[in-house]
Amino acid sequence: MKGPLNIKRNHRDNFGLVRKFDRQYPEKREEIIRKTGKVEFKDYYKILGVGKDASEGEIKKEYRKLARKYHPDVNKAADAEKKFKEIAEAYEVLKDPEKRKAYDEFGADWKAGREQQAQQKQYYRRYEQPGPDDFGAGGFDFGDLGGEYSDFFENLFGSRRAGRTYQQSRQPISRKGQDMNASITIPLEDAYKGATRQISFQSPSMDQRGAVSYSPVTLNVKIPKGVQNGKRIRLAGKGGPGINGGKPGDLYITIEYMSGRNYHVEGGDVYINVPIAPWEAALGESISVPTPDGNIKLKVPKGSASGKKLRLKGKGIPSKVPGDLYVVLNVVLPPGESERAKKIYEDMKTLNFDPRANFKL
Repeated sequence: MKGPLNIKRNHRDNFGLVRKFDRQYPEKREEIIRKTGKVEFKDYYKILGVGKDASEGEIKKEYRKLARKYHPDVNKAADAEKKFKEIAEAYEVLKDPEKRKAYDEFGADWKAGREQQAQQKQYYRRYEQPGPDDFGAGGFDFGDLGGEYSDFFENLFGSRRAGRTYQQSRQPISRKGQDMNASITIPLEDAYKGATRQISFQSPSMDQRGAVSYSPVTLNVKIPKGVQNGKRIRLAGKGGPGINGGKPGDLYITIEYMSGRNYHVEGGDVYINVPIAPWEAALGESISVPTPDGNIKLKVPKGSASGKKLRLKGKGIPSKVPGDLYVVLNVVLPPGESERAKKIYEDMKTLNFDPRANFKL
């Protein structure tokens, strides 16, 4: 047997080394190829739904969209986790210019290339004892990427360093934690003046085995002045914990106004139903009206009827363009049980008033 070959450190030159090995040890070739097995080719561009000329921004955008869609915490389909891993693997390669270049160059011919690399590795195992740095300079180092990659990924980008296999050296992929959603109900006064409110919820976390557990979390939330119903407030880093050292997700809190019997809100406009007496409606009167921003004095015009709206411009929800406050009058009759009240109502009959004079269906 001839002496050991000179190991080159460029991954392209290594293919020439393997061809030399073929010529020297042809009887070993079939055995090595048989042991490498068959591995399915992965089209990373197709997995992410992008073209081969896609920009880094397009690749990142599609990855985020698909990752949210197939995340196991969100998608409960049986194959969601498998698809999520495929998506993460594809992005791991295509987001990096050097790995993408290597994939574009060797990906389509991965069988031929990996067949040669398999022979090379077989040679290293049987005929030489590599030194500590023999494999550190060639190819790509994925030791800091980790995760559960497919056989195709490991065959195309697999590496050996200091006698350790790729399987032994890889570490789990770091991922951003899950974004979470919650809601908080606030009194209308908070939208006028701003406030700090407390919110409690159950925050999920996942261990290395994939088991999900929940723990109680309490946060103080600053309610900004002028916040409208349905508005979302983002609390950066207050969502689910990061995976394998990744950044935590964000918490999105939806604002909901507390419902009230005597008011409702439409956009930035506030409508308050205010009861008034018949003589206030008929003769006019200055009355006190409670609002979310405090009591105000309001002049009821003479001859007002139930349902009449009095507009106070700019007194609605405060913002760059503040809403309006509408006072909706509701005439309330006094009870007629007392003798005095009965007499007054009897005297009113002499007014010759017919409330149905113009009534039609």
